[in-house]
Order: sequence, then structure tokens, then C-alpha cells
Amino acid sequence: MKKILFVAAIAVSSMTSPAIAQEEGDFSGAKGTAIAGYDNTDFGLAGAGNDDNLDGFLFGAALGYDLQSSNIVYGVEAEITGSTGEISGGGLSVDASRDLYAGARLGFVVGDSALIYTKAGYSNARFTATGVGGGNLDGIRVGAGVEFKLSDNLFARGEYRYSDYEAGVSRNQVVGGLGFRF
Repeated sequence: MKKILFVAAIAVSSMTSPAIAQEEGDFSGAKGTAIAGYDNTDFGLAGAGNDDNLDGFLFGAALGYDLQSSNIVYGVEAEITGSTGEISGGGLSVDASRDLYAGARLGFVVGDSALIYTKAGYSNARFTATGVGGGNLDGIRVGAGVEFKLSDNLFARGEYRYSDYEAGVSRNQVVGGLGFRF
């Protein structure tokens, strides 16, 4: 009886697998992405030049879902990143902490394996300063990038994004990612 159930389970799974599998060139589905890159935060202090910029290494992860219709891809993403960015001077040290993002993206499929996209959404950055504590800044992020399918489920992407926060703070990031589509 166990052998019959085992063979039946294999037969059912082999019939349903093609229906669940993604078509070649399809960017639809849930995804997870590991992200790394360059992070630059400008605090916008008048007369400071580049002395008020934090430069650092960005690292983090994103989860999202895309839906492809013809050669147009619609998607949503949520992301958390950290940064090694830090500046100090005059007895004060400021560190870039975590950055949260939630937004949407719209893309155009080129060929079978490339997606060119733009994105926009809400961003919340946290910064900490010695002796002062930390604070969160709300803002808007916009960006653009390209994503390449490496296999049916594995992809790589590169993007530029700009975030504009309250209090005159802005952020430029250039990131790469390696992801898996479920």
C-alpha cells in the first residue's frame, strides 16, 4: 500500500510541476535578493561641501513579487539594508544605520533574459550620532536598474537609486544583487 501511495504521489507531482514552473523568459513570482554596493549620504549642511557626506558599504536583503503581462513586469518590493558609512569630527560621530524601503517597480522585458526597470516608494533611514542618539528620517526613493536571468530561478541585478529624506538629507546608492525566484 505504501508503494502505491508513493508512486501515486510521484505521478501527481510530475503532472502538476509543469503547471507550476515558470515559462522561459517569465519574470513572474515571489523572489528574495541579497544586496551589496556603495552608499553615499549627504546631510545637506550649507557650506560643508563634501565634509557632511557618509560613504560606506551597503548590504542587505529584499523580498518581492513580480507579475509579467506580455513584456511588461509589475512588481512590489520590501527591503532592509545596513551601511558602514560614518563621519566624525569636532567630537561628534555620525553613523548610517539601517534603511527600510517599500515600493513598486515597473519593467520592460528585453529578449528572454533581461528586464529593464524603474522603481519608486517610501524609505525610512536611521542614523545614530554619539552623545545625541539616533533618529529616523522619512523619504522617497526612486531608481532604475537591469535584471538578468541566470537560470529559471536565479537572477542578478544592478541598479542606481536616489532617496530624498526630510531635513535636506539625500542618499545615492549603486547596488548589485543576486536573487532567487520561488
